[in-house]
Parts: sequence; structure tokens; C-alpha cells
Amino acid sequence: MKFTATILSLAIAALAFTEAAPTGPAHSGHEIPLVRKENHKKNFRSAMSKLANRYPELNLSVPRPIHSDAVGVGKVPLTDVGTDSEYYGSVSVGTPAQTVRLDFDTGSSDIWFPTTSCTTSACKSHKQFNSAKSSTYKKDGRKWTISYGDGSSASGILGSDMVSVGGVSVRQTIGLATSESSQFAQSPEDGLFGLGFDTIESVQGVKTFMDNAIAANALKKPVVSAYLPSVRRNGGKGGAYIFGDIDTTKYTGNLTYVPVTRKGYWQIAITGASYNNKSLKQSSQGIIDTGTTLIIIGTSAAAAVHKNIKGAVNDAEVGGWTVPCSIANSKDTIGFTMGGKSFKVPVADLAWSPVDSAGKTCYSGVQGGQDGLWILGDVFIKNNYCVFSQTSNPSIGIAPLK
Repeated sequence: MKFTATILSLAIAALAFTEAAPTGPAHSGHEIPLVRKENHKKNFRSAMSKLANRYPELNLSVPRPIHSDAVGVGKVPLTDVGTDSEYYGSVSVGTPAQTVRLDFDTGSSDIWFPTTSCTTSACKSHKQFNSAKSSTYKKDGRKWTISYGDGSSASGILGSDMVSVGGVSVRQTIGLATSESSQFAQSPEDGLFGLGFDTIESVQGVKTFMDNAIAANALKKPVVSAYLPSVRRNGGKGGAYIFGDIDTTKYTGNLTYVPVTRKGYWQIAITGASYNNKSLKQSSQGIIDTGTTLIIIGTSAAAAVHKNIKGAVNDAEVGGWTVPCSIANSKDTIGFTMGGKSFKVPVADLAWSPVDSAGKTCYSGVQGGQDGLWILGDVFIKNNYCVFSQTSNPSIGIAPLK
């Protein structure tokens, strides 16, 4: 404590010296007048840095800069595709910036998009990044490939460049796709922006955007906040990801922080499920995944949910659960318990998309088959504000939307 007090005294003395105007009687020697800088602002970190350089024997620790409210926060507005099928936002890459539209995905970790050398039809239907036009691009050369649960895939080479989300910029390793599977041809976005942990990066040793932003002290807070719009709730407008901060105007009550049980996906414990607050006696490990449209839970859990919905059928012909489209007017709710609190999903959102042109039967927003690791996708997130907090003990903050 005494050592700390001594350091503080030295810093304060340094600050005082830079601001003091000369006083006292004239001296007989040569006098050098000092000028007071009227607009000088005290800077503790700067003073400590000067002391550390002047007195290296003290081994002083220079404090890291503290961000103001206007620094270290990047907001990315979202476009809602279809009826809440997926969401994308614009990301700037390179110098000068080239803009790509990316799907932000907490269920993967790679950032990738097509390069100009890609000749597949899927690549040609999207914005292709031209590395030759970026003065900050650096070659890497390592091969890269990724595949997803829906069977889609992409491959190419790695490079690095400046990547900016809402003004938060860091140098980032990126996947430059030279080949994309046909599933991407009709996608409105150009690629993906992975928000998972680095343990599931396709190439070992690559750090995620969040890793790099946190290490560079580029964020006000080590978080990404997700506010997904909903056609039913707000016409599909106003959604955004916020890097480095939390928008407290979007939710009610307080955030409940649920500890991450395994770093890879954002995996947490789902300790219960309910229908109209009545327990379904179901639980599982699960992930909150912005890159998955629906809620996909265990086989028995899905059956327990749909048992409460008149007309719900597990239809082998369409490949899953269907429900009457009329439940779009339902006031019932499904609940998922995490961190000791139940977070609700309106049954109205289970009338996800019509099976055919008749419009009487809809695919359900809750499907089964994901035993052991449930996926709470966009149907859940568009009803609950989610904060992905990447501290040394990562967690997900959740609160009901207003």
C-alpha cells in the first residue's frame, strides 16, 4: 500500500508540474519563463507513462486507457430476411473499405466471404472481396475449409486485413472462399461472421474477431449484444448487433447471466422447459445460436411441447413437426429455464412458415432430434435480448424484450 501511495504521489506531482505557473521572487541567474497551457487536460495515464520512462528502476505499471462512452462501441444494423428466416449486417474489410454483407453466427467462429478468384455460381452471385485493391491486406496462404449442419460448405485460403464492425476495427484473419457449395447461391448474405470461441475455428491457432478486439482494448466492454427484429413484434425493423456495449432500452428487468459450461459454441445449462408455466420435465445442455433459425430440442422434449398444441403433427413427409397456422393468434407460451429464470417464447412464433399455398398448416418453430445439446435459435433470440459476454468466465446475459 505504501508503494502504491508513493506512485500516486509521483503521478500527481508530475501532473502538477505540467500545469503550474511560475511564482515567487526573481532569481539572479538566467530566468526561463514558463507558459501555462490554458486548455491542458489532466491525464493520469500520460503522467504515469512519463514517470515509467524517467524512473525505470521503479518498474511502474502504466494503466490501460479507459474508453469513453463514444469509444469502443460498434453498432451493426440488421436486415431481416423473409419472415425472420435469417439476419445480416454490413461489415467493412480492407483499405479502402470493401463492404460485405455477413450473417453473424454464434454457432461458428470463422469470418469468411468469397474472393475474386472464386468462379463457382454461388460466389458469383455475391460480393467478392478483391485483396489486390486493399493496401492493408496480408497474405497467409494456409488452406481453409468449413462445413455447416445444413450440409453447406466453403473452402479457400486464409489472409488477414482490417475488419471493421460499426467502427470497431482490428486486424483479423479471414477466410477467402475460392469455392462455395450451391446452398449459398440463393443466400442474400455474402458470407458469415463467426462469434463463437476460437476452439472451433476451422484452422487451429486463428483468433476470433472478439479475441483480437479484446486484446487490442478496442471494446468498451468484452461483449456482443444481440437484438433480433421480429415481423410479428415490430415489423422486422430496428434489429442490431452491438459490439462492446449493451442497449438497456431493449429489455425489461435485469439481465440474468448464465455461465458458459463449455467454450466452443456458447453452451449453457437449460435446466427446465415448460408450457404455460407447467413443467414439461425436460432439461439438457444447450447453445444459444444466432446462426440457427429455429429452436431444435430433444425428441421427447419436442413431443412434450407439441402435445399441448391441438392439431400439431410430427409429419414424416415434411420432415418434422407441423402446427395449425392459426396458432399465430395464440397467447400461450413455452419457457426455457436458465440461470434460475424461465425465458418465454410465444407459441404464436411456432407458426413459422406455411407448408403449402393453402396456408392452413405451418412448419413449427420448434423441432426435435437434437438430443443432448438443444439449440435455441432465432425463434428464441427474437423474444429475448442476449448478451454474449466474453470475460475470463464467459456467460450469456438474457432478459425478455420489451
